[in-house]
Amino acid sequence: MYEFIILAQLMYGPAHGYLIAKIINDMIGPYARLSYGRLYPLMAKMEQNGLIAAESKAPGGQKGDRQMRVYTITDAGRIRFHHLMSDTTSSPGDYQKLFTYKTCYFAFITPVERLRLIDHYINYCQAHVFHQQTEAEDLVRQVAEVEELAREAPQLAHGFPRLDANSVEYIVSTMQHTIDQWQFELDWARSLREREAANATRAGAEAASQR
Repeated sequence: MYEFIILAQLMYGPAHGYLIAKIINDMIGPYARLSYGRLYPLMAKMEQNGLIAAESKAPGGQKGDRQMRVYTITDAGRIRFHHLMSDTTSSPGDYQKLFTYKTCYFAFITPVERLRLIDHYINYCQAHVFHQQTEAEDLVRQVAEVEELAREAPQLAHGFPRLDANSVEYIVSTMQHTIDQWQFELDWARSLREREAANATRAGAEAASQR
């Protein structure tokens, strides 16, 4: 994820390490922090791999000033950025956060690529909504079945966990909260798609009128 953000930020133009660290920490904060001890070794590795280049410059442009390393993205780095941008299979557990970061850099990919990413994220959100709804329904059903078994055949119900009403209420409420969060995310992704589709249609119409 950090490699992606570094490359994405350098797509805007050269930047020094302090600025890159600040941008990353602003994005992942307030409690998660990327230390310089993790950032600079990563950037050194990216430089060795030819993804970024560094040049030492004096901030004031005067000789004798303290040198600062300014980083730029290379052609190989741009290729790597587009690969990471289009990747929808890595880190599926963190993809909600990663997709949010990707939307900040939609300006660097084509409308078709944006719609592809959005469509994938819509499916991703729908899968989470369906999973949580199914889990909640299964829990309620299982609790009811255990209670019925306890009434009709107590000896058979022995060994089955029985949840009291308060516990069931807390669990179901938490699951519903998760469903609501994913539904909100799904609604946002759908609105994002509508906007992107409208922009693509408008751009196509403008291009056709200029022929």
